[in-house]
Amino acid sequence: MSSKNAILKKSVDSGGHDTAPFDIPPSTACKPILKWAGGKTQLLPHLHKKLPSSYKKYIEPFFGGGALFFSIKPKGAIIADSNIELVNLYVVLKESPHELIESLRRMINSEAFFYSMRNEDWLALDSITAAARTMYLNRTCFNGLYRVNKKGQFNVPFGHYKNPNLCDEKLIISCSKALSEAKVVHSDYKETLLKYAEAGDLVYLDPPYLPVSKYSDFKRYTKEQFYEEDHIELAGEVRRLQELGCHVILTNSNHPLVHQLYSAYNIEVHKTRRLINSKSSGRVGEDVIISVKPLRKTRVALAPKVVNERVKNYPKTRFMGSKEKLIDVIWSVASQFQHESVLDLFSGSGVVGYMFKCEGKRVISNDYMAMCSVASKALIENNRHVLTPEDTSILLKAHIPIDKFVQETFSGLYFTDDENYLIDVIRSNIPLLPNSYKQAIAMTALIRACIKKRPRGIFTYTGYRYDDGRSDLRKSLLVQFNEAVDSINKAVFNNNKDNKSRFGDALSCRSEADIVYIDPPYYSPYSDNEYVRRYHFVEGLARSWKGVEIQSHTSTKKFKSYPTPFSSLKGAEEAFEKLFSTHKNKTILVSYSSNSLPSLDTMVAILSSYKSVEVIKTSYRYSFGNQQNRVGDNKNAVEEYLFVGY
Repeated sequence: MSSKNAILKKSVDSGGHDTAPFDIPPSTACKPILKWAGGKTQLLPHLHKKLPSSYKKYIEPFFGGGALFFSIKPKGAIIADSNIELVNLYVVLKESPHELIESLRRMINSEAFFYSMRNEDWLALDSITAAARTMYLNRTCFNGLYRVNKKGQFNVPFGHYKNPNLCDEKLIISCSKALSEAKVVHSDYKETLLKYAEAGDLVYLDPPYLPVSKYSDFKRYTKEQFYEEDHIELAGEVRRLQELGCHVILTNSNHPLVHQLYSAYNIEVHKTRRLINSKSSGRVGEDVIISVKPLRKTRVALAPKVVNERVKNYPKTRFMGSKEKLIDVIWSVASQFQHESVLDLFSGSGVVGYMFKCEGKRVISNDYMAMCSVASKALIENNRHVLTPEDTSILLKAHIPIDKFVQETFSGLYFTDDENYLIDVIRSNIPLLPNSYKQAIAMTALIRACIKKRPRGIFTYTGYRYDDGRSDLRKSLLVQFNEAVDSINKAVFNNNKDNKSRFGDALSCRSEADIVYIDPPYYSPYSDNEYVRRYHFVEGLARSWKGVEIQSHTSTKKFKSYPTPFSSLKGAEEAFEKLFSTHKNKTILVSYSSNSLPSLDTMVAILSSYKSVEVIKTSYRYSFGNQQNRVGDNKNAVEEYLFVGY
């Protein structure tokens, strides 16, 4: 098998994984690598407005210059073309950009060299040289045409350009990166769509334009033809894609047959310039953009999807409402939608945000609890800092004076005098650490140690009456702290994304994330969803009790819970309405419980006002109930819902 054929086979067989990291800034513009007759650069602003807010994968079977693809750079795309020379170029561009650059560097802008390259049989060349030849001829021939004779031989004359950019290295690397996760296929459009198109996909069709004649522009693309009957057949394929559940965008000329074939769909006409035409009068035209919405809803399947093994490094937690046991379900659904970033609006334990970080996504983590936001700063925003033994020794050194707030305020309530002293020592020394990430790790470790030393891990009672014999309760607070530091250090890693931790109200949080994950407090007339009441002591630690008023008359010395709309049915309904409205242009995932209000039907009704909705149901058992023994068996066993709005 020749090297060219091997690369083409690899493009079809492989999943399109990134094979070479490039140090190109994210802001580097990515535009088509070729000048291309019929290219869609002029129409991009209009095409972008037609893109659905979310879709599964992007498919473009008439790829050509790929202007739309390179402008949006979708991940996991299927790009195809019937022109095998063009496909070879994109395979080489994806797999071997540096070798392509080296080959282009050896080429010169001269008429003699041009005709020597034009006369080469590209099929006899190795794949890299053949790809370089395609790019070279495109940049030096007359008007960037691609035209072949009946034998399939390139026959466009030399362009006589003074200084064409034969090797735009930055653009080559940028386009290679955009192609890194795409599957590049040499195939007829019908074969491509039959094999790859699925419900929820976005299909962009840019066929050879009407009118069709022996002078058709299509001869600039390939030796094959695309006649009126082919356009009629394509319209039938569009109907099939719509019934399958695909989003379809199609471009063509403003021709009567186009309007006849696609009269059932939205058609927009836009004036364009024809950059390639021998007559100036022929350089003005009208293009149409046809947008087709799927007829049936995308069915979100609960298909098994392996979560990244790194998630297992996340420190175990007994935090109320943690989704640690449901991350496989959440990822199974989320992975079906194209996304690069996630907003975790109610981060809680942080395990869901950490899971998305492990999957290589940019994570914006938000919570109104300081203890939750400091944990996400330590484990999600933080990409590289850990606590060293030197840092730990600073934390454990009894400097003078020591803030004795815990010893004086909570004596005899939750911990021994020695343990209260240790808590004051560590919390007093945390500001001595050199940066906010190390400080976040230290505070998170102290909070975890305090929770593990408490029976049931909560602070709604004093003393030790719920001692269940767990080994954690036998360990000293110092051992718990050191173990927490070790577990957090092991969980820190760099996913090369600019992750963020936010401390604030979910209703005021805005983000450009692709997916918004919502795991709100669950309201029920029998339930206790007051996180502050359960965790007031460690929440106070995270805040240094600033901005709160301790209720000294209470036995637990708690402070007043933060105001939340999820403390009443009306408030919860209004909050969901506002959240769904705010993020209506994103894919929305909502974790919810069957013992909560609003009801399942009400939640679906609210979300359906903004999105198509699927509901994934999973049987689930909480570690302990929250229904105060008023409902059945305390409602440990529930159905956990995942609402999917797309």
